[in-house]
Amino acid sequence: MIQLGRVALPTPIIQAPMAGVQDARLALAVMDGGGLGSLPAAMLAPEALAVQMHALADGARGRPWAVNFFCHTPPVHEPAREAAWLAHLAPHYAAWGVAAPALPLSAARQPFSAESAALVEALRPPVVSFHFGLPPADLLARVKATGAVVMSSATTVDEARWLQAQGADVVIAQGLEAGGHRGHFLSEDLSLQGDTLALLPQVRAAVSVPVVAAGGIADAAGVAAVLSLGAVAAQVGTAYLLCPEATTSALHREALQSPAAQQTALTNRFTGRPARGIVNAFMAEEPMSPLAPAFPLATAALAPLRAAAEAQGRCDFTPLWAGQNAALLRTGQPLSAAALTQRLNPL
Repeated sequence: MIQLGRVALPTPIIQAPMAGVQDARLALAVMDGGGLGSLPAAMLAPEALAVQMHALADGARGRPWAVNFFCHTPPVHEPAREAAWLAHLAPHYAAWGVAAPALPLSAARQPFSAESAALVEALRPPVVSFHFGLPPADLLARVKATGAVVMSSATTVDEARWLQAQGADVVIAQGLEAGGHRGHFLSEDLSLQGDTLALLPQVRAAVSVPVVAAGGIADAAGVAAVLSLGAVAAQVGTAYLLCPEATTSALHREALQSPAAQQTALTNRFTGRPARGIVNAFMAEEPMSPLAPAFPLATAALAPLRAAAEAQGRCDFTPLWAGQNAALLRTGQPLSAAALTQRLNPL
């Protein structure tokens, strides 16, 4: 058994929460393979989140499970900046024959709130993880009072120390290879983040709490490598995207199994915050843009373009989140999440 704070896991495998490409079904399948299944909450309305958390709680049958929340500061609308972003995208709107969305732009992702804390108190997930830091002290205290193990992502040693000082029970060392959004929160300087195998031992030396490794881990050899460097477990995301239990779109699945998966990059153009994905037409123009409005407002500006392109079977404006090891994914019959979890376990 692997000890994750107060929670014991049969295997050192944690499924990374992946908003937009999964629900409770994937998390439950991972649990069937002995891993820690995680549910992403950031893109779910409170009613939908309650349904998904109930599904996990009911299906867990005493096994540990996790729910993940974002902790970003809600954006302040800047009319001039948002209008400038729409103007920047105007040639695309014209080319695809779609209308730009109305201002102000809407936020597609919500941070942890008092309503979220009430759900945690009611359903008591054994593990609660956070991205972009931790919630305010009063809300974090409510989570910890339930007995949940609290985890959060650190992209630097300073962030790891901060998380421990604020009460995190486990630190997730997120290397730059990881797919999806960077978990950084103390600085926006992306040069401060190292790769997983460099960051992990530094974080291990800096904190006394257990450390989980994340970023570029897609097979048992990768899991074994981070365990040898002192991680108690590996958090794996991209490898699960092809599992039948994931809700990954057909276009995203096709990209993951194509040569395009060999090239990933960080971009802020889809959401306003840096995230790693497979390079597509929109990313290739300019991966990082100073014009992108604050997270997550940029998403709404791309919605009509994404819908138009996807209707034609194209992923020009679709965020194809994936880590740097996406090219390792098998192109044959995808494994179930339970079977993949067992294959990832090197012990």
